[in-house]
Amino acid sequence: MNHFTFPKWVNYARPAIAILLIIGPLYAVSLAYYGGSPRTTDVGYQPKQPVPYSHALHAGELGIDCRYCHNTVEESAQASIPPTQTCMNCHKLIRAESEKLLPIRESYATGMPVEWVRVHDLPDYVYFNHSAHVTRGVGCVSCHGRVDKMEEVHQVETLSMSWCLDCHRNPEKHLRPLEAVTQLDWRPDEEQEILGVELKRKNNINPSTDCSTCHR
Repeated sequence: MNHFTFPKWVNYARPAIAILLIIGPLYAVSLAYYGGSPRTTDVGYQPKQPVPYSHALHAGELGIDCRYCHNTVEESAQASIPPTQTCMNCHKLIRAESEKLLPIRESYATGMPVEWVRVHDLPDYVYFNHSAHVTRGVGCVSCHGRVDKMEEVHQVETLSMSWCLDCHRNPEKHLRPLEAVTQLDWRPDEEQEILGVELKRKNNINPSTDCSTCHR
């Protein structure tokens, strides 16, 4: 009877094979985890809009307050997308014939809304209330970044559950005086942690971490 004998190099390959069997699955799991995380899939998301609206110009150079366009942030859960009339308040006279504003003029003439593309889009099973945050001193920058420096708005934070919980557990680093909530370039006169602790105490801010707060 003939016996099959493996070549000697197999003995040297065995440790490498064992390492691959251990590292391979770990690599695959890590790849799936990081590849599917909000840090990878959502941060940097910058959809093409039907109108080349520049936040850097309007909110930055011209200093238009966020609430002029998003005028429901202090009163409701939603930060409203401005109606065409808001745009035309200025653009009836300013650059009224600009080719870039053609979709705005068509919307104004027909009454059909501009099909803006949502940038910050939370899952349907998540409840978020803008007014609850804005009226307690959480600045627009905390979630949306320095939009006053963005030609086209993109997502800068993950908006993941762990990211939200971190803020609810440690809100001090995001709190500011109410008059500075929409002031995108605001900087505290003292250490943020010191100011945050004082504002948290003064305004009795104790964010809930209960599941039902966001999942209703």
